[in-house]
Amino acid sequence: MVAEAQVAEHAVDHATTGPTAGDYIGHHLQHLRSHEQASIIDFSVINYDTVFWSILMGVLGLWLLRSVAKRVTSGVPGRLQAAIEIVLEMVDNQAKSIVHNAQSRKFVGPLALTVFIWIFLLNSMDFLPVDLIPEIWKRIFVATGHEEHHAFMRVVPTADLSATLGMSIGVLCVVLFYNVKIKGLGGFVHELFAAPFGDKWFLYPFNFAMQMIEFLARTVSHGMRLFGNMYAGELLFMLIALMGAALVPSSPSGMGIALWIGHVIAGTGWAIFHILIVALQAFIFMMLTLVYIGQAHDAH
Repeated sequence: MVAEAQVAEHAVDHATTGPTAGDYIGHHLQHLRSHEQASIIDFSVINYDTVFWSILMGVLGLWLLRSVAKRVTSGVPGRLQAAIEIVLEMVDNQAKSIVHNAQSRKFVGPLALTVFIWIFLLNSMDFLPVDLIPEIWKRIFVATGHEEHHAFMRVVPTADLSATLGMSIGVLCVVLFYNVKIKGLGGFVHELFAAPFGDKWFLYPFNFAMQMIEFLARTVSHGMRLFGNMYAGELLFMLIALMGAALVPSSPSGMGIALWIGHVIAGTGWAIFHILIVALQAFIFMMLTLVYIGQAHDAH
């Protein structure tokens, strides 16, 4: 009876005080999924929030580029047109310096621009207040008759490893396509077995193994780099948000106010610094895409 009373008292205390910091962060790191994940790697699971925000940002990026293209002028450009022209010139210069095939650049250049704009917009979702979209979604979720503790919503697609690895696998497919297109199927297969150690029959197994390791390592690191940086940034925003939650009636007034002020200062500073991370990670992903496609044009 005593044990039951202690359990009941703990439950009441938890309900009164609300979720802990661990509960808060754990809830925010959960995805809105098609069903529960059966194992660590389960390809049948769909993260609906990642798919939704990725498509929405993709449509927004295309609409943005199209609207600028329709209003382009040869006179003094507006701020948006000037910004797009700077990005376009930067991407075009990088594509020319890395991919020397002019015919390939007709596709690779726009691809690199699309990658940069899309990932920049996906990363920029991290600037939204941590609880804004999840809170709106929770209210909608509960209003439709669902349980509140299942109202998961993550709004930064690039903080989802499945999304970033999906992008890197897409780049791998483009790389394989240009390997076959430029070198021919026979030439590409020969390169898989003849490089990097030399065109000797007894070296073929080692060459092929090294080629597979290279493709796998490039693809995994390509996606993991973007995921790791954005996941860390998202987690830091959550930790800063917890400082703001200290301003509650149950906390000492002085400590609560100090933590809330610290939350505002830290949040502002990190958001400003995060602008560089958002742009830099989009640029790095785009550059690696160009480098890998450029390498597909080179013969070993």
